[in-house]
Parts: sequence; structure tokens; C-alpha cells
Amino acid sequence: MGDVSPSSVTECIVTVFNTCFAAVDSLNTRLEGGHPEPYYRPGTCEGEVHRVEFTRDYPASALHEAAHWCVAGAERRKQPDYGYWYAPDGRSAQQQAEFERVEVKPQALEWIFARACGLGFRVSADNLDTGLGPSDGFKRAIWQQVQNYCAEGVNGRAELFAQSLAQAFGQPNPFKQAQYRLEDLG
Repeated sequence: MGDVSPSSVTECIVTVFNTCFAAVDSLNTRLEGGHPEPYYRPGTCEGEVHRVEFTRDYPASALHEAAHWCVAGAERRKQPDYGYWYAPDGRSAQQQAEFERVEVKPQALEWIFARACGLGFRVSADNLDTGLGPSDGFKRAIWQQVQNYCAEGVNGRAELFAQSLAQAFGQPNPFKQAQYRLEDLG
């Protein structure tokens, strides 16, 4: 991306997402930055827009929240924050294991979306207070899920978004397995 600022990268990500999904006759969903915490807000009445909110203007947050939306099925997309639990920093080992279990698919998609933008990807354990990073098993599971997505495909929303990002950012097809190496996850 060269000298492009993170905010202009984020603006492009938002534009691509909203072009793909904001139309009322489509999925009526908008990606919005500038929030202190990420959150999904489904429209509560007919025709009300669904909002995928991400933290400030961070490209990684935008891609991560878009990935959660792409993973969520139709019923989950009717619920605030998709109906999932969230435990903040300071999780127990058991809570962290559950976090890693449910985060494999969104983080795998986030990696694909980051590649489509020409951006780097960093696995997030999202448990900063403990000082523990992502486990090796978590990294391997994310890498394996990316390999599966590249080989077997993704749902239509994820496919459209990834390919649209690649086109907007002038990147090659992000669904090539060789572009993803386990050792790149640190």
C-alpha cells in the first residue's frame, strides 16, 4: 500500500463493504468505523439498516468485524453481536480456549481479507491483560481453515467481499493456498 494512510485504507474497505452489502434490496448492512468497541447492531424493524461497527479507523478491526458478519448465518445476524458471549481481558484458561475455538473462522477470513487488501495479518488472542499471545494450536487452526477456504470455497458474502477488495486494492486472487504460510503467523 506504500504511503497510503491507514484511514484511507479503512475508507476504501468501508466503501467496498457498503457497495457490496448496503443496498436495501440486498442485505441492508453497513460497515461503520469510529466506535470505541466493535459491535454488531441488527436493524430492529423492517427496512432498518444493520450495522457492523468497528473500532476507530483501524483497518484490521474493519476486516475482523466484516469477517464475523460473513461467518454469521441468517439467524445469528438477527441478534445483537450475533448472540455470542464476550469475556473481556483477563479470561481464564477455559474462557481463552473457548475464545480461540470460536475465533478460528473469523480470523481465517480476516487473513484472506487482509491479503485481498495487500495488508499484513496478525493473529489476535484478544486477552492482553494476561500477557499471553495466541497459542500455537490456534495459529495452526487458523492457517488450516484458510487452506480449507482456499480449497473448498467460502460463502457468497465472503467471496464477494474478498474479490471486491482484491479488485479495489489491485491485488491478485486472495484464494490461492500458496499465499498463506503457517510460519507467517509468528
